[in-house]
Amino acid sequence: MFSISVTPAKAGTQRKKRKYWIPAFAGMTMLMVTAPALAQEKQPPYWASIASGQAMTHTGPGRNYPNVWLYQRRDLPVRVVKKYETWRLIQDPDGAQGWMLVTMLSDRRTAIVKPGEPRPIRADPSDEAKVRYEAEGGVVGRIDKCKGNGWCRIAIGKKEGYVRTSDLWGVGADEVVD
Repeated sequence: MFSISVTPAKAGTQRKKRKYWIPAFAGMTMLMVTAPALAQEKQPPYWASIASGQAMTHTGPGRNYPNVWLYQRRDLPVRVVKKYETWRLIQDPDGAQGWMLVTMLSDRRTAIVKPGEPRPIRADPSDEAKVRYEAEGGVVGRIDKCKGNGWCRIAIGKKEGYVRTSDLWGVGADEVVD
């Protein structure tokens, strides 16, 4: 993820660089490790997304339980329905459930367009607003704002706009997301 290059320096300066570099690196590492853990301290039920390109669920809360599903879709929204230590019982958009290690989850809000006809993504949160593009069922996007009025701002790739919450799985009907 990070690349670090070290340039040889005089003995006095090298020590000084290490003195400041190690705490900064340790701080970054702690932030990267604790951010997902802090985000997953919510009480179920709550929404999350798959953080990795590959994440396995199990029949119980531990690696010794049999595997259920291998998810290969980063940002797929999931519903966390139960907690046990570092494991979360998740439900996917199809209703399948399994236990996933908390480090495989992210608090990044995403949603998937429900199956059926393509859904309009509009310029503003209104049925009268201009349609920017349409999203097919199964498309996953990142949600950054929902005002609780039945509309959410969604980003699908580099395109963004507003979509009705009723057209999405991964957001509650009157949910507020900031």
